[in-house]
Amino acid sequence: MLEVLNINFSYLKEITISNCNFTLQKGKTLAVIGESGCGKSTLLKLVYGLYDLNSGEINWNGIPVLGPKFNLIPGMDTMKYLAQDFDLMPYISVAENVGKYLSNIYPEAKKERINELLEIVEIQEFASVKAKYLSGGQMQRVAIARVLALEPELLLLDEPFSHIDNFRKNSLRRKLFAYLKQKEITCIVATHDSTDVLSFADEVLVMKQGAIIEEGTPDSIYKCPKNLYVASLFDDVNEIKIDGKVQLLYPHQLIVVAHSSLQVKVFNSFFRGNTYLIEARHAKGNLFFESDLDYPIDTILFLEKKTK
Repeated sequence: MLEVLNINFSYLKEITISNCNFTLQKGKTLAVIGESGCGKSTLLKLVYGLYDLNSGEINWNGIPVLGPKFNLIPGMDTMKYLAQDFDLMPYISVAENVGKYLSNIYPEAKKERINELLEIVEIQEFASVKAKYLSGGQMQRVAIARVLALEPELLLLDEPFSHIDNFRKNSLRRKLFAYLKQKEITCIVATHDSTDVLSFADEVLVMKQGAIIEEGTPDSIYKCPKNLYVASLFDDVNEIKIDGKVQLLYPHQLIVVAHSSLQVKVFNSFFRGNTYLIEARHAKGNLFFESDLDYPIDTILFLEKKTK
């Protein structure tokens, strides 16, 4: 189990991580979300032991995680950390990069393991290509395979799919998180992508200005966000007053009706494939709602909150 107990950290004078507390059970996936600069990446580096805490403590299975003041080589042997810069060796092949830390005593077993990992990240056809010839997305997939090679107990992923094309990203996410569950590898993923959170995380931490402002399951946080900031991390969100009460509503939670107290004028329309995202103006500002129809600009409509 991972225990993060009242930790504080600063690079210079300004506090970067403030009074963070959470625990994570073996085999669970935790998503850390928040705006850029909120402290997500720093939190992962602290858990890995790359920096020394100002105060507080971090324990993994009862063993203190200590920083550079205590370790000649920072980082925990039982953990793997995937940074945003990938850190591949450019002049060796993809297969050699993935197998860099695997033992050479049993070459056939090593080859099998490398092939297994290349299949997970869907890059088998580039096995013999030097890393320097890969695209950013291909490098990121190789880096993911490499951190999995020795099957860490705790895997720390910092924006692991940020350079990968959407058509490849969806398949890769399903394979990767299924593999982590199968092997009971505990994972913390720092991400901007709501799909990583809603579809694959067991628990969520929401960070703002270095502090944890909300935690819970993806379902509970998405359906009952604490405030506008939290809701906006998942989708466009409307803060509107309905029946005298201010509510946070996602676009899909509003529907067009014959008449209501919420009258709007269509301002813009964005095609999404299955639906249109309509931007409209009402008495207190702009809002967004989803529709099967593409309404012309300046159309007057009435909206209400979906009951289910």
